[in-house]
Amino acid sequence: MSYEKILADWQKKVFKPIYWLEGEETYYIDHLMQYAESNLLSETEKEFNLTILYGRDTDWAQLINACRRYPMFADKQVVLLKEAQQMKDIEKLEAYIENPSNATILIVGYKEKKLDGRLKLAKLLKQKHELLTTRRLYENELPAWVKQTTQSLGYSIQPKALGLLVDAIGNDLSRLYNEIEKLTLNLKGKKEITDDDVETYVGISKEFNVFELQSAIAHKNMAKAIKIIQYFDANPKAGPLQLVLPAIHNFFCRVLMLHAEGSSKNPATIIGSNHPTAIADHMAAVKNYPHQKTQQILLLLHEYNLKSIGINDAGNSSADLLKELTAKIIF
Repeated sequence: MSYEKILADWQKKVFKPIYWLEGEETYYIDHLMQYAESNLLSETEKEFNLTILYGRDTDWAQLINACRRYPMFADKQVVLLKEAQQMKDIEKLEAYIENPSNATILIVGYKEKKLDGRLKLAKLLKQKHELLTTRRLYENELPAWVKQTTQSLGYSIQPKALGLLVDAIGNDLSRLYNEIEKLTLNLKGKKEITDDDVETYVGISKEFNVFELQSAIAHKNMAKAIKIIQYFDANPKAGPLQLVLPAIHNFFCRVLMLHAEGSSKNPATIIGSNHPTAIADHMAAVKNYPHQKTQQILLLLHEYNLKSIGINDAGNSSADLLKELTAKIIF
């Protein structure tokens, strides 16, 4: 079952006895747990019928006892088990999973991993109950997610502002959501998020960021690239090397894909964006960096990633490494 379907059912007051929320993307798990805690019961019902337990502090017997209790002054009770991955002997929940109470809604948050599919517990959950398995979004899925999330809050976002958020934050959905929410609270009556808003309220420079560094490298603009790297050096949080290198690597991976596909596919489909600036940057890189040079750049990026963690490096600063790398890419 999907995150959207579970949420839609809950909003319609349609409930199942057990929801098992697992996987590496914690955003969806956290949001469903928060929604359940706030909305499945009325304020009066919560006092007697909402139980919140944590895996580290709870054993399987305590959880089953909580689930077997009868609700007071209500038709249903809600039991939330947070951080279930920390519970010992969790497989001993099999008996309850096989025969749950119809008066209890049990919601389990099992974060950052999945149950072993060979366990009887995992098979029972898949066969009889609502199982949500989450995964981290791929880079090319992030723009659509940001756009959809912004629209769900009643706002729109300009393409450049969207690019700034995605490039600076990456696939940390919880942080992306928090930043989008922060932006909407500061728009003061406006309904569209701009790059100026992102610069003002999120603290991401619209001129000095990974997005602009990629563009400078794509167009072989060394002077602009050096200015951005100097800004990163003076503002370490704006462009930590551990985020910059993967972003440039992903950019040139897409350039390599464009070389491989030639003109047989729409560039927007390959790079995962139909924004004119993004397409222009990628096509400039295709023109400026032939197929063989692009492959060499990817090897260079791997080399400098190792240097950034101290392998085969004499202790150069992040800015020096990035300048050196950029020069080798452009020239």
